[in-house]
Amino acid sequence: MTNLHPTSKANNDEDEESDEDAEDDEEEEDEEKKPQMTFSFIKHQGCVNRIRATNFKNSVLAASWSELGNVSIWNITQQLQAVDEPTLLERYNLDTVSNPVKPLYSFSGHQQEGFGIDWCPTEPGVLATGDCRRDIHIWKPNEGGTWTVDQRPLVGHTSSIEDIQWSPNERNVLATCSVDRTIRIWDTRAAPHKACMLVAENAHEKDVNVLSWNSKEPFIASGGDDGCLHIWDLRQFPTSTPVGTFKHHTAPITSVEWHWTEPSVLASAGEDNQVALWDLAVERDDEEVVDEELKNLPPQLLFIHQGQTDIKELHWHKQIPGVIV
Repeated sequence: MTNLHPTSKANNDEDEESDEDAEDDEEEEDEEKKPQMTFSFIKHQGCVNRIRATNFKNSVLAASWSELGNVSIWNITQQLQAVDEPTLLERYNLDTVSNPVKPLYSFSGHQQEGFGIDWCPTEPGVLATGDCRRDIHIWKPNEGGTWTVDQRPLVGHTSSIEDIQWSPNERNVLATCSVDRTIRIWDTRAAPHKACMLVAENAHEKDVNVLSWNSKEPFIASGGDDGCLHIWDLRQFPTSTPVGTFKHHTAPITSVEWHWTEPSVLASAGEDNQVALWDLAVERDDEEVVDEELKNLPPQLLFIHQGQTDIKELHWHKQIPGVIV
């Protein structure tokens, strides 16, 4: 038996080494499977307050609001191609050291910085921007990669423009919200001082922060500093009464967006570090036995995501319908 003992111990050592090797291999495989982020960048003057992208002709354009009060349009087609191809990315990074990317066009006519910005989805290249002074300017593209910005701002709001949303199906119509607690619907075919067609006065108890225009139904969702989510029917808009009000967030709402294929579904985010998923088609079943802790929650509230802080924006993924970014 004594002769077998060393052999047994050796075998055990070999097994332990084999197990350790297997664990190391698994760790290496797990490391390889971890997602890796590849990025290209553009140096931007001043903090980026908000950015929006669009397809225009054969390019992808991004419009950015700077804290310095300028709005710039960038062609980011090359950057997107570089992200997809490692060799292009390496070359791009080297080139931009000596040749920084410049914007296609910049506008410095706003008197203050701003946050409101949106590309028109039905008229390629048309842009609306709104600043903290209350001014809204409409941009229209020219031949040769420049834009004409109407120097006459749309007149109506009395305080900072917080968000802008173009109509998903009417190319001259847009909605805006403001610190003045109003939501306004505009028709850009009219003269700037007459372009405001509809107003919801006192739309929220405090600042109105964000808007989202439903792509399937005549509804607009709004979120405010009061933590409320309001649903507006454009057919009843002049009454200034929302057709639905949902109170779940305990702090100002920072983002809201309707799902692009499900007209009753939307998501909201707030300074309470929550992302909420809603389905407005859901109604409470009076016969259903509800848990005591859940009975005060709106039945339309499907899901709450917590664990992320300082959530500024959310968007539904256009290729994966069930994913929110």
